[in-house]
Amino acid sequence: MKLKWDWSLEKQKHLLAKLAVSILLVGLAFRLLFSQSTGFSEVAETLNPKPTKSENRGQIPDNVSQVSENPNPSVDFPDNGTKVSLDPKSAASVDFPENPDQIPGKEKCDLFTGDWIPSSSGPLYTNESCSLIEGHQNCMTNGRPDTGYLYWRWNPRDCELPPFNAGQFLELMRNKTWSLIGDSITRNHVQSLLCILSKVEPAVEVYHDEEYRSKRWLFPSYNFTVSVIWSPFLAKATIFEDYNGVSTSEVELHLDKLDQTWTDLYRGSDYMIFSSGKWFVKSTIYYENDTILGCHNCPKRNLTAIGFNFAYRKVLQSVFNFIISSNHTGTIFYRSSTPDHFENGEWYNGGSCQRTVPAKEGEFEMNELNKILRVVELEEFEKAATKASEKGMNLKLLDVMKLSLLRPDGHPGLYRYFHPYSMDNSTKIFYDCLHWCLPGPIDSWNDLLMEMVVNG
Repeated sequence: MKLKWDWSLEKQKHLLAKLAVSILLVGLAFRLLFSQSTGFSEVAETLNPKPTKSENRGQIPDNVSQVSENPNPSVDFPDNGTKVSLDPKSAASVDFPENPDQIPGKEKCDLFTGDWIPSSSGPLYTNESCSLIEGHQNCMTNGRPDTGYLYWRWNPRDCELPPFNAGQFLELMRNKTWSLIGDSITRNHVQSLLCILSKVEPAVEVYHDEEYRSKRWLFPSYNFTVSVIWSPFLAKATIFEDYNGVSTSEVELHLDKLDQTWTDLYRGSDYMIFSSGKWFVKSTIYYENDTILGCHNCPKRNLTAIGFNFAYRKVLQSVFNFIISSNHTGTIFYRSSTPDHFENGEWYNGGSCQRTVPAKEGEFEMNELNKILRVVELEEFEKAATKASEKGMNLKLLDVMKLSLLRPDGHPGLYRYFHPYSMDNSTKIFYDCLHWCLPGPIDSWNDLLMEMVVNG
């Protein structure tokens, strides 16, 4: 009897085991069926997503260029090294994660922090290929013997900066107008831009003022115009100074009145670059409401001493208020002030710049005047940029200070004069450690400009 009972118990256990296994198998089958119908496997979807075309367009990372000369370029994602083809034929098949949170993070590229690296390609033009270079900046024609300063390029640390593409730029600027407003550094910059563009089509001068300081050029095939507008203070000013910088009296500057030389032409420009700064350190009498407010560096006059930083801030506030209240739909840049590289003195007491290679980071510091100008302009630009953004305006900072600070080798020095060492010893000559040789480091400003225009 006991044997029969044991056999019956074992049979029941066997049946229970078979039932448990059956239930487990049914559960696994259901799980597999469920995963296939709902995308259960997260790993599979992460490795092989299949987004739609509309999803692709919305998830292209910031560092993908929209225009490129390379017929099939690629771009590296910052975190995982994945390369994305930019070939238009294959753009629709590019795989991106369906979840926007899975897109590798990319901070906005800082074009203005980087290094100067050797470049064997050299400049895009020469003193022989461009007839628009002003004599004081034509270092090669004036006999500068070294050429190493021409073989460097600016390389931002966290992104690529393509070289300026003159043909592409001119195509983009069909029927457009550019105005660059400022002082002699602005004129220096305009000549650089024109020399590069003239490799595709020569610029035709169509206007100049009586002193040949404000000019306008046309690229006929593109109906594209470039103007340089002489307005060193950006505000109304009476200047008693000749072309060589010799002054017979203090500047008379109206802090509350902008210079009509540029305000009258403002609305007719699609792109503008404003800049100022250096002229504010000159001896100046300040006016408001046509009444003398005070002065800077005028010890012989019985007037209230006012710092040039006060005047610079006041004028910049007026400039930015004018820009923002205008609701102009074009693109407006403010270019930062630029450094000089006088060593062992200033221009008037033996200061010179004789270096032939770029400086290392930290080797040169801005002088105190430049530091004051920079603090003012960055503070005022930041306030203006916030207001402009709220109104949907394109106000951008072209910050060339840091990259220019590393190029003490790029100035004319004594080669602002034609073959200075063959000049009569009775002629007093000075080093120019403020302006830039053409071609030279200032050409890189246009690389930055094109990148900001093309890719924002």
